[in-house]
Amino acid sequence: MATQQMVWATSALLVLLVSTILYFVWRGARQTKSMQDFAVGSIQFSPITVGLSLAASITSAATFIINPGFIALYGISGFIALAVVLPIGLALSLIVLTKSFRRHGTNIKALTMAQWIGKSFNHKGYTFFFALLTFLLITFIVLICVGMTKVLSKALNVEELYVLIGIVGFVFGYMMFGGANSMVYTNTIQAILMLIVAFILLGSGYEYFRGGVMDFMDRLAAIDPLLIEPTNPESPLFRDYFEIIFCNFIVGIAVVCQPHIITKSLLIKEEKEVNIYLTVAIIIEFIFFFVVLAGLYARISFPDLTVNGEPLKMDGIISAYVIQEFPVYIGIVLILGLLSAGLSTLEGLVQSVPTSITSDIIVPLMGDRLGVGEERERRTIAINKIVIVLVGIVAVLLSYQQLVNPSLSVGIFAQNGVYAYFSAAFVPVLLGIFFKNVPAIAPMSASVVAIIVHFGMYYGRIGSYMQADVRNPAIAATFAILCSIVVGFGLYFILRKQSTQVQTSKV
Repeated sequence: MATQQMVWATSALLVLLVSTILYFVWRGARQTKSMQDFAVGSIQFSPITVGLSLAASITSAATFIINPGFIALYGISGFIALAVVLPIGLALSLIVLTKSFRRHGTNIKALTMAQWIGKSFNHKGYTFFFALLTFLLITFIVLICVGMTKVLSKALNVEELYVLIGIVGFVFGYMMFGGANSMVYTNTIQAILMLIVAFILLGSGYEYFRGGVMDFMDRLAAIDPLLIEPTNPESPLFRDYFEIIFCNFIVGIAVVCQPHIITKSLLIKEEKEVNIYLTVAIIIEFIFFFVVLAGLYARISFPDLTVNGEPLKMDGIISAYVIQEFPVYIGIVLILGLLSAGLSTLEGLVQSVPTSITSDIIVPLMGDRLGVGEERERRTIAINKIVIVLVGIVAVLLSYQQLVNPSLSVGIFAQNGVYAYFSAAFVPVLLGIFFKNVPAIAPMSASVVAIIVHFGMYYGRIGSYMQADVRNPAIAATFAILCSIVVGFGLYFILRKQSTQVQTSKV
């Protein structure tokens, strides 16, 4: 339970945060006149600002609130997977894909990931299919809502349901108006706050290192010897090097293929600014990923994972650590940073998911009934606001279910949906960027195979890794990506060879 002083301080902080966000939303909304402005922005932003925005968007409540709980439970093995291997794969993927995707996205004039994929292969049905897959990203929205609710409910001593409704109502409400223009402003502020919080959390365990690294490791080993091992066979996620290194590296590479991440490069207006944008984003990103180390500090603070005799749920470990271990004046800064970690990605998802549902599903189905010109634009924006409200309602319902009855962690629920999405997107992005005249059947087949393999393995419990009660979505995603690569590129080269033979025979 938070002290009364913490409750009042947090309340004052929320008033300040809400006021600041609404000011930047107002600024952004003044420049938002169309769905294109809402999706990719109409303001010229500096590459440093967009780089900070990207770092904030990639690093969500998962990294700052949820993932430290995995580290607290399973130790060094989780740190290697989530703070070292995954970000290396992510950084390499960003470097390789960003410039080409931006060039293609600018030429194609795509507002959403689904549009980019559909236009890359000249297939409207493929756009519609990927827009449907966008619903999977609602699972990530749920993760962020749960993480932020855990933090605020503990700091305010308020029931989780009321906090959840307040968060969703506020964020989804202001995102109806500003879109990408306001999001870059708010993401930049959030990234700066997150950076401050990252250093505070990373430094909070300095006393545990007074006797050196070995003394720190001995403290952990005294709680559970498996906490200091590079693999943890008793965990559901970090049992061996295949899970820890291979799967997380593949996931790190493919995770970039999410709309709120890869489309961020479209906010860069000048090609020469892309290197600055990437450098800023990647450096800040590595600092953010290292925050999960605080999970080990929390485990030393709560060796039996209880507070006042009450067992801690995994998703609430870092929140309890902040409330118990820090004085009020530092605690409210940390709470602000943890909220920023959630808001930064939540804004990107609230901007991208409803945009794709509106632009790629509803508008094509409505056709000419929306009118033409300015009338069509006004109606489209109005529909998008309704979609945002509906997605918000779904988010509340699913988030409350995860608060009451999670399967170990909301992180598993979110990974299952998000990993399926980028598994289906990975091969189309590669084929669309690096190859020309690709038959649509190749990437489409790859996407369908990825979805079938991912959910087939996960829910069908196929393979020895999938026999535990808590299954690792990274395993399913890895096999889904590998199978989709074989199918997608296999079909591309077979069909290209057949096309070449036909052309040769005609000659």
